[in-house]
Amino acid sequence: MLTRVKRLFVIKTRFEAYLIIFALALGAMTRGAHYTVEYPGIGGYLLFAATAGAVFLGGAKILDALRYEREAQAAELQDAGTD
Repeated sequence: MLTRVKRLFVIKTRFEAYLIIFALALGAMTRGAHYTVEYPGIGGYLLFAATAGAVFLGGAKILDALRYEREAQAAELQDAGTD
C-alpha cells in the first residue's frame, strides 16, 4: 500500500513535469508580485526576477532528471537484453 502512495509523488512523464513547473511558476509569479508591492522600486523587481529565475532553474533540472532516468532505463534494458 505504501508503494502505491509513493508512486503518486513520482514524476513519470514530461506532461506531469510541465504541470508541476506551471504550478511552481504560478506561485513564484504571485510571490514576485507581492515583492513588488512590499519593496517598491528596483529591489522589488530584482526579487521578482529572482523568483522567475528559480522556476527556470528548477524546471530545467526536473526535465533533465526525467531525460536522465529514461536514458538509464534504456541502457539497463539494453544491457539486460545482451546478457
